[in-house]
Amino acid sequence: MPTYPWRMAPPGLLTRRQLRARGLRPGGQPVAAQILWRSRLTTSERAAYLYHLALAKPVRPTTPGRFQALAAANRARRTCPSCGADAGYVLPAHLGTCLPCADGLPLAA
Repeated sequence: MPTYPWRMAPPGLLTRRQLRARGLRPGGQPVAAQILWRSRLTTSERAAYLYHLALAKPVRPTTPGRFQALAAANRARRTCPSCGADAGYVLPAHLGTCLPCADGLPLAA
């Protein structure tokens, strides 16, 4: 597989994020090349896969059913299992409840 250093990839090859920024997706094409770089935080080597821009396909539109499913999932992440109220924020995973329930405080009306 062709390997390039950081910021040295040819113009026709893009990462998934770069494709997504243009409203495209890889569309089932195989990985064309990779970029390798050494992480500053760890001693490990990182990789980003590159795809051909010419073979990319448009992103599929989000259906109304998918919008409803995402809204329901986000609503479930905001709903406190103790008091049943919508907290207005995603509940902290380490608490599992809204902040007033975790502190043992009565809910504000």
